[in-house]
Amino acid sequence: MIVTVILLVVSMFTSGRLSDLLFVLVLIGIIYMYFRMFSRNVTKRRAENAKYLNKTYSIRMYFRSLGERWRQRRDYKFFRCPSCGTLLRVPRGKGKIKIVCRKCGNSFIKNT
Repeated sequence: MIVTVILLVVSMFTSGRLSDLLFVLVLIGIIYMYFRMFSRNVTKRRAENAKYLNKTYSIRMYFRSLGERWRQRRDYKFFRCPSCGTLLRVPRGKGKIKIVCRKCGNSFIKNT
């Protein structure tokens, strides 16, 4: 799909026979995408979807954790452990507190 969109954009900025050729390639790509979308081979599509979800898992989890931190920003403050880099959540408004990392046991003092 990405290649088809790129070819479509490139064909818009070219002229002549090259533009016509790129447009035909875009049409072939769109027909192929529709063929794949309406395919009845459910097991293959399910396997492809699982492969895609596995490859994009870390990206999706990164943005999900950003959203969670954004929703909790009023009640909690987030710090990274200086030694291992683990993200730690502490309550806001407690003043200077000693934070102990759950993963490595390192302690440090921060103002909340």
